[in-house]
Amino acid sequence: MKIDAQTNGIVEGTIWKQLLLFFFPILIGTFFQQLYNTVDAIIVGRFVSKAALGAVGMAGRITELLVGFFVGLSSGAGVVIAQFFGAKDQKTVSKAIQVSVLLAVVGGVALMLAGLLSARSSLIWLDTPEDVAEDALIYLNVYYAGLVACLLYNMGTGILRALGDSRTPLYVLILCCGVNILLDLWFVLILHMGVFGVALATVLSQVISAVVILLRLHRRFPIQIRTENLRSAGGILRQIIRIGLPAGMQSVLYSFSHLVVQSAVNSFGTDAVAAWTAVLKIDGLLWMVMSAFGVSITTFAGQNFGAGRYDRVRRGTKVCLGMTTCTILLLSGLFLLFAEPLLRFFNDDPSVISIGLEVLRVRGPFYFTFAFVEILSGTIRGAGEALRPMVITCICTCVLRSGWALLIFPLAPSIRLLAWAYPVTWIVPSIVFIIYYSRMKWMERCMRWNCTN
Repeated sequence: MKIDAQTNGIVEGTIWKQLLLFFFPILIGTFFQQLYNTVDAIIVGRFVSKAALGAVGMAGRITELLVGFFVGLSSGAGVVIAQFFGAKDQKTVSKAIQVSVLLAVVGGVALMLAGLLSARSSLIWLDTPEDVAEDALIYLNVYYAGLVACLLYNMGTGILRALGDSRTPLYVLILCCGVNILLDLWFVLILHMGVFGVALATVLSQVISAVVILLRLHRRFPIQIRTENLRSAGGILRQIIRIGLPAGMQSVLYSFSHLVVQSAVNSFGTDAVAAWTAVLKIDGLLWMVMSAFGVSITTFAGQNFGAGRYDRVRRGTKVCLGMTTCTILLLSGLFLLFAEPLLRFFNDDPSVISIGLEVLRVRGPFYFTFAFVEILSGTIRGAGEALRPMVITCICTCVLRSGWALLIFPLAPSIRLLAWAYPVTWIVPSIVFIIYYSRMKWMERCMRWNCTN
């Protein structure tokens, strides 16, 4: 297949149109991906128990620690492939794809073993309530057993998006999400398998996703893992690690800060754990929107940077930031307006709803501030600089959030004070990223790195 970076319009077309054409398939795909765990939560919350709902939420927080690391690492592969694709370097694109797929397999096996060995101890460390812990452990063990398929799917999806194809992952995800919902209903309502059933449904759906995505990718760029290709791909692997490792470490620290906060939530008991889980599922839509815009601008910046369209990178960032901010303001307003009925989707216990409303009313007015972090850091990573954005995010978000939960929260323990950990750690990094993007000459450094590689 001849590479032509202009076939998807990213380096030539009208900026806002190209961003939206790329954004919507990613958003819809991310929505269906989020629907995996959300459907799990709704089904166990409505048809099993609020303890089962808390178990699914707890398991989700823990699995994102390992999975998030690899997804961050694989983003380096996406940036590298997008830049080579923008430069129309077919041979190197093919080699980078092969290295990336092998990385997913090796990483999947390693993380699977790490997850299975640490599952029980992680629940103990988080002081998980007894009526939640056993189901959470079941979910974790089943999920980790299917981790290789999960990572292959995420890597394959990232590669296709880097090549400008955001539709194939969407179609595959819609299909497999439908399978997940049907299996959830079958395993829980018919076979009465509880949390084990929803976990098994999720894993089987991810296996299907991985197979279909890899078959599609193989048709475009035949995946042939050969020793001679890998020996000559050391430079590509170093670039992937240089860009992806900071993103992976950032994800780990994000997840760690979430776990520190989750541990504090656990101290309030099962009702608080269930309410916190419901809130995270509700505002997941906002993070899907921001993440979709973030992936869009990262790919946009990567391809245009590779094509030497540096002015277009900056213009695209302004357009994307404006669209993201307006969308998040609208959605957060709707969430605040319909907070109570949204919470009732997950559980109708009055105590759970009351706690959930309190948390949403703290977080809701400030969601839009994180748009600056997502879009500006996405642009900078797309151009090839990953370490400094990681440092900013880790200090201003992860360290500050953990510090809030460990130092501020104990002074006057309440779910409301704990919820404030999030607005504070959205506002601070947004201010720092605005300053960094405007003044720190990141574009010039990336241009020098590009010339020397």
